[in-house]
Amino acid sequence: MVSGAANVIEPKICLEDRMLMSSVKDNVSHGLNVALVNGISRELIEACASNMWAGDVNDLLKLIRPLHEGTLVFVASCNDPVTKMNEETRKLFSELGSRNAKELAFHDSWVFVGAQGVQNSSPFEQHVKNSKHTNKHEGWPEALEMEGCIPQRSVAS
Repeated sequence: MVSGAANVIEPKICLEDRMLMSSVKDNVSHGLNVALVNGISRELIEACASNMWAGDVNDLLKLIRPLHEGTLVFVASCNDPVTKMNEETRKLFSELGSRNAKELAFHDSWVFVGAQGVQNSSPFEQHVKNSKHTNKHEGWPEALEMEGCIPQRSVAS
């Protein structure tokens, strides 16, 4: 996974050498790029780019509210992850295992993988605060890149 950075780096989400979301697939945008994946079959359920600056947070909520246990949620931010984000959205991401959802701010970079039914915080999360002293791209922090092995569920719960 890679978060976007300014207009320099586009976000992308890849799982097991399959590109789920990218600019080449034309399914990413500024805001939050979210891919829902079946935790057993690893098949893409749905992908959604939610513009958190000019879009409607309800589109994102419709995607993440009704999740089944074991559904993996991949998130890669681009430019502005939070302007339209509300308390319910932050709470839902926290319930999926995010440690940083409640403190995300304007222009922060964030990548996260969580799941419905996670008992603790997800080990698959990175967050860089927007700071004029440390930003790598004029007005935006650096892109985040994260890879790892997500345990596969063997049976549905």
